[in-house]
Amino acid sequence: MAIKEKLGDKVVGLLKQDIAANKFKAGEKIPSEPELMRLYNVGRSTVREAVKTLVTAGILTVKQGYGTIVNSDLPDRTIDQRLRQADFEDINAVRSLLECEIVKLAAGLHTSEQLSDIEHFLKLRREAIEQENRQACADADIAFHMAIAGAAQNKVLADLYQSFAHIIRDFFNKREKQGVSHFALSHHLHEQLFNAIKARKGKQAQQIIQHILNHNY
Repeated sequence: MAIKEKLGDKVVGLLKQDIAANKFKAGEKIPSEPELMRLYNVGRSTVREAVKTLVTAGILTVKQGYGTIVNSDLPDRTIDQRLRQADFEDINAVRSLLECEIVKLAAGLHTSEQLSDIEHFLKLRREAIEQENRQACADADIAFHMAIAGAAQNKVLADLYQSFAHIIRDFFNKREKQGVSHFALSHHLHEQLFNAIKARKGKQAQQIIQHILNHNY
């Protein structure tokens, strides 16, 4: 009996991992019992035990005549896991709200040291474009925007943006075949954004960041 309980716990853990990794998406059905048995190499009773455990925990819901689905609002997911399972359009909409507030605050509150950091990552972004190094472009771009978030002088806002930055990095990684053209086309806008922040022109900085976001730059 103890062995079966341990095996059931293992399948519970594996199911949670696959849900967190977005293999089984929120609002969609998980595989059928026979498929789960093959996937995790366990018997039917173990699969049923694991599913029952996750239903009790509020992670899964059984819909009669349809199947077992992953709940949209999972009780034990971290903010990063929730973001990774969200639609990119929703992510970009909230990112827009965050970035507009961030650049406005950064324009009015940045220190000279923080401005130097922002400029440093902007230069790294240009160098990566010139070297046609796509990964370096993505890293520098994220670091540039994170430096601006730090200059907003609001740690909670910066922490929230960092969570979004991880999702945005994944989005960039999916564009690998595009090379550095995506970054090159938008670099002049990033330079304009830096100059607006440097000049403490918050409204202008907001207009520029909105233009960047509208074009998914």
